Amino acid sequence: MKILVIHTAFIGDIVLSTPLLKRIKEVYPEAKITYVTTPIGATILRNNPNVTEIIEYDKRGSHSGVKGLLALGRRLRYENFNMVLTPHRYLRSSILAWLTRSPKRVGYDIASGSCLFTDKISYDKSKHEVDKLLSFIGEVPSNSREKYPIELYPNKKDIDAVDKIWNENNFNNQEIIAVAPGSKWFTKKWPLEYFNEVIDLLVENGKKVIVIGGKDELYLNVNIQQGVLDLRGKTTLLELAEVLKRVKVVLTNDSSPIHIASAFKKTSILAIFGPTVKEFGFFPWSKNSEVLEIENLSCRPCAIHGGDKCPKGHFKCMLDIKPKQVYEKILQILKRV
Repeated sequence: MKILVIHTAFIGDIVLSTPLLKRIKEVYPEAKITYVTTPIGATILRNNPNVTEIIEYDKRGSHSGVKGLLALGRRLRYENFNMVLTPHRYLRSSILAWLTRSPKRVGYDIASGSCLFTDKISYDKSKHEVDKLLSFIGEVPSNSREKYPIELYPNKKDIDAVDKIWNENNFNNQEIIAVAPGSKWFTKKWPLEYFNEVIDLLVENGKKVIVIGGKDELYLNVNIQQGVLDLRGKTTLLELAEVLKRVKVVLTNDSSPIHIASAFKKTSILAIFGPTVKEFGFFPWSKNSEVLEIENLSCRPCAIHGGDKCPKGHFKCMLDIKPKQVYEKILQILKRV
């Protein structure tokens, strides 16, 4: 049995697909699973024992345009896959699935190019994204959150790199809070001055803070001070996963750190949701998590990904979540763990 998964969305989406890989192996234990994803998606999937091969689809580089799509399609066709699963709902992925000529091509009924699938899965907006993905392989069990956790696999090199960070900063046996102030979408970002105020309060209270993010977050004017370690742009994704495994609390916007941290049972997650809502299905899969949001705000949600500015001009969904409230919530969490 040869199974292909095509998913070329954001990092968080790829992380959320790891329970599906476990489910495939459970139902088809002898299957060889190939996963087509973006180069950055490939980095978070490395070392996953459920994946036989990862193929990088560089949509903006070597596989850009129609020529690149067709070239990758030809390569995949030669593999003679028995089944292709396409969680990504965009036309390019649907075409790529069709180019494989697999006899069974499964995708969402609302996907662009869904007519190219042989089997369509209902996209149930009421379900968590993980449960949506699990529906690609039959009925989803009621205990899916316990049975199909998010799984990430830092290797020895990743662990050694984080060991070095911990030793150099005397982090062993410390209560460490990771702060992730970034997001690709402006309105999904809790105000930076609010993050800085929380960082100041944590440092004053003797807590250690690690600021995380990619190179895109380096432009954010975070208040780096004594007691704050800046790891933005300095770790691989699996090194970041190992960092989040070791901290007590992750404070984050509605962004990929939610899903990376959800892989670790001992890490508590405090997620701030503004323009988006839990009902979109992208809330933390971990039970050890909380979402802070302004409920009963008539303009929420405004868009599934947020936007470049508040459509109403007041940005209450974020501005009304105050730093002191977030700080006190973190202290409450620390008392429980």
